[in-house]
Order: sequence, then C-alpha cells, then structure tokens
Amino acid sequence: MSERVELAVIGGGLMGAATAWAASRRGLSVLLLEQFDPGHHRGSSHGSARIVRRAYDDAMYTRLTGRAFELWRELEFDSGVPLLRMLGGVDFGARSYVDAVAGQLSAATVEHEVLDAREAERRWPGMVFEGPVIHHPQAGTVDAAAAVTAFLDGAERRGATLRFSTTVRSLEEGPGGVRILLDDGETVEAGQVVVAAGGWTAELLGDRLPLPALTVTQQDAFHFPRLDEAAGAWPSVIHEHGNGVYHLAGGRDGGPGDDRKIGEHYGGRRTTATGRDGIVTPETRQRTIEYVKRWLPGLDPTPRTETTCLYTTTPSEDFLLDRVGALIVCSPCSGHGAKFAPLIGELTADLATGGEGPPAPFLLGAHTTGRS
Repeated sequence: MSERVELAVIGGGLMGAATAWAASRRGLSVLLLEQFDPGHHRGSSHGSARIVRRAYDDAMYTRLTGRAFELWRELEFDSGVPLLRMLGGVDFGARSYVDAVAGQLSAATVEHEVLDAREAERRWPGMVFEGPVIHHPQAGTVDAAAAVTAFLDGAERRGATLRFSTTVRSLEEGPGGVRILLDDGETVEAGQVVVAAGGWTAELLGDRLPLPALTVTQQDAFHFPRLDEAAGAWPSVIHEHGNGVYHLAGGRDGGPGDDRKIGEHYGGRRTTATGRDGIVTPETRQRTIEYVKRWLPGLDPTPRTETTCLYTTTPSEDFLLDRVGALIVCSPCSGHGAKFAPLIGELTADLATGGEGPPAPFLLGAHTTGRS
C-alpha cells in the first residue's frame, strides 16, 4: 500500500518548510520530501543571515512585508528561538529608486527618515554614502538556517512527517490527487502536492504547468572583517549601484567578529540546480573588493570567507505561487523571497485549503500577461 497524505510538500528549504508549518497548523496531514540532508548548502536557504525589511519601491511588497514580520514573530514564539536581529535598514543610490522607496514607506505609514549623506556617515562611521539616504528601524536580518529548523520542528510537533535524502522522480495526477514516484521506486499518494523546489522546480513541473522562464544563477557572497569589531552594529543596506549591492551583518557565518556579508543582486552566473560548481568567480571577488575600498572603509578589504548560493528568478522578479488542479507551484524567489517565508507558507496553505490565495501578480497568468 502506498502512503496517503492530504498534502505533500516537495522541497525542505525556507518555502517548503514554511508551507509544512502553516499547513500542519491548520490540521492537514503533511508529508515533506527533501532530496538532500537537513541543513544542506546546495540551494537557496542555508546560512545565518538574510535581509528583512519594509523598504520596497512597490506598494504590494511593502504591504506584504508587514504581515510577514507578524508571522516571523509567531514563529519565534512557537519555536522559542530568536530568529530576527532588528538592526535597521538603509537604502540609497539611484535617486528614482530612493524617492520611490520613501513614497511607499510614507504611504504605508512605516516609520522612516530621509538623511543626507553626511548625516548617515556620522551615524554609521566606516560607511560612505551618496545622495539622500533612507533609514527605517523595522529591518535587519533573519537567520535562514535556524528558521528552516524552526519551521520543520513546528510542523513535526503537529504531526507532519519529514523525509530527507528522498528524491522525487515524477508526479502523476489522477482523479484522487497526485501519485508521487520516488527515486527508490516507492510511491506516495497525496490529495495535493506543493512543489517548493527552488532551482529544481522546472525539472518537476515544466512539462505539466505553463511556467514562466525560471533562470537559475549562482550568486557569490563574501564576508569582510570589521576593522573595529567593538563598534556598534551597522544596519542592513541596499545600494542601488552597479549590479545592485547589498550588505548585512553576517551572524554565525560572520564568525565572532560578525563579519560583513556582501553580494550583488544582479551579479550571478547562469547555471542549473544540479550543474553549479560552487566556485566564486575572480571577477566578482575583485568587484566586491573594489566596492569595499570605495564605500566601506570600515572593513578590511580582504574577504575572510566566501560562498555561493542559488537564485531562481522569474522574468518580472515577482514571485510565482499558483494552483492548477492538485498541483501547487511555490517559487517565491528572484533573490528577495526569504524575508517573506512565513507569509508564503500561509498563502500556499490558503491555496491548499481553498482560502483567499496569493496576490494576482504571483499567479501563473500574470507571468504571461503581466500585472493588471
């Protein structure tokens, strides 16, 4: 006899784990299938630091960040584990972007202030700024790896079954739901299936759903030591400059000195989920070193450590979340999804239970026709 569950979730990263947590809180029988070991580094959800913030130049995402923060606090309460470091956030760079972010924060009545560059440099010695600088306190970092563990532990406490080192070979829809064939020949029957497989999503669903083009890139990131480790913590920063630079407190990955994590949003190399080589490119390293020398004189310009991860990006950079029959595609991605993880879990559980569901721009049709 095949195992039978109401909801199977394929993928145990942030989005799959959040979905298992949300669905199990609603009383669904949940099976999570992850092809690798717990805490693996082969996807997009490892590491101790991702940026959380309210600042967006888009009204929809600004609004959604508010609900996401509420759910992050629910997860912290549920797990008893602190996940957020509220260090504040700073945005600066291209004037059109800065003006749009300030306008959205004002419209959403999110606390913020607009500083000139000299005032920002006075507040955060060791950083150099240009033009107007937006600072808002409801920002910082989330420990991604610890969040995955908290989601999964919470789901398991509520009866979810977690299976690691378990690869899905194929999905076959039928009148009663979906038949899942595993790599070892075993089958699982599920009323509905959520595919939250990051860079592997197209491999599982590309011939079944009208997916937009999902571009998988390998992203490089670096940790630079603080010259004055005793100085106060810096906020998370988005600098609309060059390939779009972000930097943040590194957390555990930054070692005892909380080395600064720095990367480029648009600086990735095309790859596949299984074809990444995990090698940092010399060109990206050199660009990042030059950036540090110019904009972050409070850092040692020699990175102490470096790493890679995967982005899975839609053409619009909007998330992809929709249901067709018994299949739900969950790809909140494009390099800015981590901050929304608990909310994505709730929206995905809505799709599975007939709730309101995601915003229209996330649906498959919107990725074909554009936002309405």
